[in-house]
Amino acid sequence: MSFTQQIACARCGNHFALGELLNLCPCGAPLLVRYDLARAKAEIAKSSFAGRVSSLWRYRELLPLQDDANLISLGEGYTPLLPAKKLAAAIGLRQLWIKDEAQNPTGSFKDRGLSLAISRAKELGVKKAAIPSAGNAGGSFAAYAARAGIESHVFMPRDTPIANQIEVQQYGAKLTLVDGLISDCGRMVAERKAAEGWFDFSTLKEPYRVEGKKTMGYEIAEQLDWRLPDVIVYPTGGGTGLIGMWKAFGELEELGWIKSARPRMVAVQARGCAPIVKAFEEHKSSAEPWHNARTVASGLRVPQAVGDFLMLSAIRQSGGTALSVGDEEMLHEVGRVARTEGIFFCPEGAACVAALRRLVENRWIAPDDEVVIFNTASGLKYLDVLQ
Repeated sequence: MSFTQQIACARCGNHFALGELLNLCPCGAPLLVRYDLARAKAEIAKSSFAGRVSSLWRYRELLPLQDDANLISLGEGYTPLLPAKKLAAAIGLRQLWIKDEAQNPTGSFKDRGLSLAISRAKELGVKKAAIPSAGNAGGSFAAYAARAGIESHVFMPRDTPIANQIEVQQYGAKLTLVDGLISDCGRMVAERKAAEGWFDFSTLKEPYRVEGKKTMGYEIAEQLDWRLPDVIVYPTGGGTGLIGMWKAFGELEELGWIKSARPRMVAVQARGCAPIVKAFEEHKSSAEPWHNARTVASGLRVPQAVGDFLMLSAIRQSGGTALSVGDEEMLHEVGRVARTEGIFFCPEGAACVAALRRLVENRWIAPDDEVVIFNTASGLKYLDVLQ
């Protein structure tokens, strides 16, 4: 069962029925799922999760799928929260954790959002779908669409890592390579979707990918015995994970499972594509498009995010910050973390390590702070970048 109540616009508050196939609100803002948390609080105890399936579907009642017959899963989620003692000592921290999303089925955190989004698409009768992707989302989308029997079309920049291109094709999706960025891919999907009959799975342009990503917040709380760390450092492109975790913390507090204290949320971007950092530093509530976006971290090469105002709000409400790191910094950290902790980080995850070093050095993070950083994908997907 699910305690889902309705879909609501994140900006204007308009409400929509669960049976509608939805992209953005007519006002242009993302839509978010709302739950009957008062009823959930009365009927679910946090102790009930012990012994449940080791995937994100352990939180089944707090996810929007209505009928288990439509559940499309490859075992995604409930990734380990690994202590990083040697890296913590090298950086100057008491307690550092790595949330290793590389252990998801297709090797990245994208599986969380696509499992939910594809499951709901199947439930709502979608037969054909398309997605613009900077890399990992395309492969994940193709995998879950294949399992669901949904015809899939993926649009990627031509210089996307070759591993992402190959997996899309192996899963049977139609791959279109674009001379441009993910924003250009998104424009092509938008221009063609009506004529082709595609449902658009673009980041935050449908309500369900963020529901999969929010489970990272649920898992951190559960894995730390229903408390939260002092700081979360997260690589931010489209920002679905940051927005999802912030949503999760609000739900968890309303359920009575955590207290009101929140982690300071740190958004990490690449120096060659940092629209959220720029907007944060300029005290703006939305971000301007970033021109000539360039970075080896393909997941961070997102020049404009539809959820920019939600990201900036979460960062500020949490007392967090946003900063950018250079490509050389993140690439250097890939090898350093691999040698120190035995985990092969993707460049996006390595960007978090570079940012963390700087935040400790300038004392924004104190030695006694408990910190969680994210490795969002396997470094194996970036061999052509790292060689």
